[in-house]
Amino acid sequence: MSMMQERIAQRLAELPVPVVLQLPSGERVGPANAAVALIFKDAMALATLATGQIGALGEAIVEGRVRFEGRIRDLMAAAVGLLPGDPVQTQSNTGWWARTLRRARSLATHTIERDAKQIQFHYDVSDAFYALWLDPRRVYSCAYYREPGMTLAQAQEAKLDHICRKLMLQPGERFLDIGSGWGGLLLWAAEHYGVDATGITLSKNQHAHVQRLIEERGLTGRVRVELRDYRQLEVPEPFDKVASVGMFEHVGRANMVAYFKTVRHLLRPGGLVMNHGITSGGLDNAQLGAGMGDFIEKYIFPGGELEHVSTVLHDMSAAGLEMVDAENLRPHYARTLWAWSDTLEARLDEARAVLSANGGPERAERVLQAYRLYLAGCAMSFERGWISLHQLLATRPDGSMESGGLRGAQSVYPFNRGYIYDKQEA
Repeated sequence: MSMMQERIAQRLAELPVPVVLQLPSGERVGPANAAVALIFKDAMALATLATGQIGALGEAIVEGRVRFEGRIRDLMAAAVGLLPGDPVQTQSNTGWWARTLRRARSLATHTIERDAKQIQFHYDVSDAFYALWLDPRRVYSCAYYREPGMTLAQAQEAKLDHICRKLMLQPGERFLDIGSGWGGLLLWAAEHYGVDATGITLSKNQHAHVQRLIEERGLTGRVRVELRDYRQLEVPEPFDKVASVGMFEHVGRANMVAYFKTVRHLLRPGGLVMNHGITSGGLDNAQLGAGMGDFIEKYIFPGGELEHVSTVLHDMSAAGLEMVDAENLRPHYARTLWAWSDTLEARLDEARAVLSANGGPERAERVLQAYRLYLAGCAMSFERGWISLHQLLATRPDGSMESGGLRGAQSVYPFNRGYIYDKQEA
């Protein structure tokens, strides 16, 4: 046995689940009754195990140089054991040169044209593919498990209503949904709260889907969706309420203050905005270490950038918005992602067929393996606090000491949480 094989065998013995390796020669290393088997087709991929480069191992699986057998949950448990250290701390770099490079890269990555291509790369993979593992409304963001026994579909509806309650939506109000996806929040707000709703998206597939739903449900004239970047939205008057759900992760660190300034411009004085999105688990890390961030960038979300919630609040305040409520839903997203992952794992053959019809069997297998690793890997990351999810409710203060329920409120926000939770439906 070579030195590398000895090192790998030692690492395998330390893992929380039994793993067996099949080397390119056919030799097997590890217990015969292992929960996970990794079949290597080339020797170079073996080095990823010795160094703990989980992202590179994931890339080898996607590219077909490594095949795994067993449950995806067991594979994730093994991945945690292979990590060389804390994936949040290992990427921390706060030097001025590192910050300058990150800002330059962020600015170059997030032009209007590149953002459109990056969004379409992810969201236009295949509507039928997403429909296999999302809830019936295709809500592609963190659910809210208000009750322990909720199904995914129930928890997604609870999330939609939670946002509408926080925003205090009222009939006739003008409501904007930035990054409206497949229309879940847009339609929920219109049908349950009677608002005049506008959604914007960069996904051609999502835009066409929501257009059909608007017509089918007889909401033409009161609900609309535009294929438009948030920086290009021009309106005759500001909106009463604004939501941005699962979108600001695509904005880029360098553009964050400008993004919130745009949101402020689109919101009437005294109005409310809900910013719901993924935040980093570490204060300074640009992405997850051990190659996991690189994997997400290459195969799932090109251009995605995360900030710590403290930085988000700084940028929000710099843009003239006042945060009035913050809620951390991190474990809710872990449970959401495991629900998506479990559903996809139960429908792998259907997923292959759907993806093959859209781009051939070779591309289908690459996309499928990437999404299997992405969903389970993100579920694991949220569980462990490597990444997080925050709902930040903010106002655009109107400057009047007499507006609102309390003197100095300067907005419709009542400065208590009772209205969110009172008379909550089961």
